[in-house]
Amino acid sequence: MTRVRWRAGVLLAAVLLTSGCFRHTYRVQKAPPVANVKSATLDELIHQIQGRFDAIKTMNASVDIITSTGGSKQGKVTVYTTFSGYILLRKPEDLRVLLFLPVVHTRAIDMVTDGKTFKMMIPPRSRAITGSNELATPSKNPLENLRPAVFYDSLLIKGVQAGELVAITSDERVIQTDSKKKEMVTEPDYDVSLFVQKNGGVELATHRVIHIGRSTLLPYAQDIYDGEGRVVTHATYEGYQKFGDIDFPTRITIERPLDELKIAMTLTKVSPNQEMENDQFELTIPQGTQVQQLP
Repeated sequence: MTRVRWRAGVLLAAVLLTSGCFRHTYRVQKAPPVANVKSATLDELIHQIQGRFDAIKTMNASVDIITSTGGSKQGKVTVYTTFSGYILLRKPEDLRVLLFLPVVHTRAIDMVTDGKTFKMMIPPRSRAITGSNELATPSKNPLENLRPAVFYDSLLIKGVQAGELVAITSDERVIQTDSKKKEMVTEPDYDVSLFVQKNGGVELATHRVIHIGRSTLLPYAQDIYDGEGRVVTHATYEGYQKFGDIDFPTRITIERPLDELKIAMTLTKVSPNQEMENDQFELTIPQGTQVQQLP
């Protein structure tokens, strides 16, 4: 009797699965594979990443920046006014971000760092912020958790650093090639993961993951992790153009998921490897300015 019931159950399941009354088919957007797919070894990819990083000694970029805060945790999103300005970068760790108010074109934010400490002026509020490049105690205000290293590490993808171990995996992504026609393609990619040993033991902690599209062999995203294995920065790269002999993205989006902070940068002009003076990375805080010291 048990065997008869089992056979009856199998027969019923087969009838349900094959009957048109118990299934529904609907159309989805096709995403054919990209026409040209390139291949590279891990050593070749590491060499290319390091080569692009080494090729830029200084950079002067004209940018438009849109910043937004909030998301599902806050239940709201606040989008701030678009600012235009400049980003100056000089290796090893000098960086300046200078943004202007729209229309009146006076300074809205002026931030400099030498890689260890930073200063930031907010002239419209007669306020300044100083602190260490290393975030010690996170603030409830996501903008106060934004350190200059976030810009530096997102603009320039570093090669393999001392103590990092490397592995490669393959995956694929679906991307939109034409926003008007809504055409999609499937592109295979390489994911170059960089790990560090945790506390000198056998456990590895993910430090970074660089996502490289195989139609161009150029990075389209980078994930940066903290010591607890959480993604603290997700940067995406689009619109690559040649600036001299250097391939560089003209649209960079920086997302900070823990802070629910997003910075969308459009680089309208990029001038690499120009001579830069020390005073271009100096910022004097005027007397009478309210100064907030961050840890």
